[in-house]
Amino acid sequence: MTFNGILQILLFFVILLLLTKPMGVYLMQVYNNEKTFLDFLLGPVERLFYRIARVDPAREMNWKQYGAAMVLFSLMSLLALYAIQRLQFFLPFNPMEFAGPSPHLSFNTAASFVANTNWQSYGGETTMSYFTQMAGLTVQNFVSAAAGMALAIAFIRGIARFETDKLGNFWQDLTRGTLYVLLPISLVVAVLFVSQGMIQNFAPYVTAQAAESRTIEVDKKDEAGVVVTDAEGNNVKEGQIVTTQTIAQGPVASQEVIKLLGTNGGGFFNANSAHPYENPTPFTNLLQMLLIFIIPAGFTYTLGRMVRSQGHGWAVFGAMSILFLAGALIAYGAESAGNPLYPDSVNQAVVGGNFEGKETRFGIVGSVLFATVTTDASCGAVNSMHDSYTPIGGMVPLVNMQLGEVIFGGVGAGMYGILVMIILTVFIAGLMVGRTPEYLGKKIEAYDVQMAMLYVLIFPMTILGFTAISAVSSEFGLTSLNNQGAHGLSEILYAFTSGTANNGSAFAGLNANTYWYNTTIGLAMLFGRFLMIVPMLAIAGNLARKKPVPASPGTFPVNTALFAVLLVGIILIVGALTFFPALSLSPILEHFQMYAGETF
Repeated sequence: MTFNGILQILLFFVILLLLTKPMGVYLMQVYNNEKTFLDFLLGPVERLFYRIARVDPAREMNWKQYGAAMVLFSLMSLLALYAIQRLQFFLPFNPMEFAGPSPHLSFNTAASFVANTNWQSYGGETTMSYFTQMAGLTVQNFVSAAAGMALAIAFIRGIARFETDKLGNFWQDLTRGTLYVLLPISLVVAVLFVSQGMIQNFAPYVTAQAAESRTIEVDKKDEAGVVVTDAEGNNVKEGQIVTTQTIAQGPVASQEVIKLLGTNGGGFFNANSAHPYENPTPFTNLLQMLLIFIIPAGFTYTLGRMVRSQGHGWAVFGAMSILFLAGALIAYGAESAGNPLYPDSVNQAVVGGNFEGKETRFGIVGSVLFATVTTDASCGAVNSMHDSYTPIGGMVPLVNMQLGEVIFGGVGAGMYGILVMIILTVFIAGLMVGRTPEYLGKKIEAYDVQMAMLYVLIFPMTILGFTAISAVSSEFGLTSLNNQGAHGLSEILYAFTSGTANNGSAFAGLNANTYWYNTTIGLAMLFGRFLMIVPMLAIAGNLARKKPVPASPGTFPVNTALFAVLLVGIILIVGALTFFPALSLSPILEHFQMYAGETF
């Protein structure tokens, strides 16, 4: 670790802190239907949408109606995206004439983008046409993010309101989040990205002459195009001289900005934000990280304003910040220390840190900070390969997701996730003092805690269940692994954690484009998104109906540093008790094996 590296992490945090209040105020204005500086331009468009869709924005919904509208919208989106992929060959803007993905890959991708996960079992530049990337994937980047933001604001309304069953209108929240928040920021930043060297075009792919020819090994094929095998059934290899390189083109900037702002993470290219067309410079790297965090951070300020306790909003921001900075510094320390199995040949000390899988234009700190940010938020964009991190460095992104994506979290998902943890924290604090727990003037009762525990239990059951089945199946689970042992288990555990947490980042090393993994990870993404919103909305609806309770000497304050520390403790305890056994057999075990001289 260096002073310069720590300074970069702190600089990022300070910029985020400065942006939190203005973003939070603007979000409150948008969702409270207050006047904004964009009303003169977007107001007529918004009203036109309501007329076309025959939506009455003044008609509010209870939690069941709100949830049903969100699920119905997502179901139709899933079917539409699946159809676009399967019909890709016949649709326009397909200069490379890509065929439609397989049925199980199309299902996985549709579930992924509708659930705001953006897990990719494919290489974007070799699989998806421009039409699919734009009309399918980019559209879902906007609306799935807006749906998550709508759910968060519905939960906040449930806390802020009294003696009502209304949480707002989903269609209005979806529309305003898209029109007033996501689209304007995306438009401005996309232009900025283009100025930095990011491409935005509809050109066919370019074939360039390589500066030097090289020989690669490929499977040998007979005249019929069938791969030749030897007597043992292994593929026969032959040398092939390569003299050209294909350079992919496409509308990258427009998809890149919303993949980050909407905490989606699905890259236009397979290399994601490590690709120079997706992340050209250190400045774009900083800007991309800020885009990932700006809306989730802003929601903490919005929470404080809407519940009339700004101190509470800052306490929640503080708890998230503690977890974020701790993870970033731990990962930075592990990657800076490097791999002890590869010391310097002169003094036998590890120097320079672990650069495997990282872009030199970002360095260790720029890569580690990005990895921490993208897994703190349910984004999933990557500018380095987490599979190449040291065991402890790779464990930090894994743990970030296993804590429930509550460290700032995705657009909306992080806010309603942390609010569920707050319910549990207040409940436990009430047990400590022997009083009925209260939260911002409302009694927390058995029903609220039951729904909160249901929310918490769905998450590990999905992750650990699918991981266990995959880890014991040599027929369809283990055959996709690139590494064995503890590292191989990390690859499987990371995949299902990323899917269920609606993150979407990949540990790499796992061939997930199989019938088993496409199907199970697709289901995990749907479970992690839609099963978990039911108890969350139920809590919001129940809180909104409660009568106000005046504060008393026994009321636990939720706007203090003590509350922030207790909230951090509850989040860590829930995550540690749930996932520590699995982590002990994967990255923790691999860490000790590394120092014993064993690698995978």
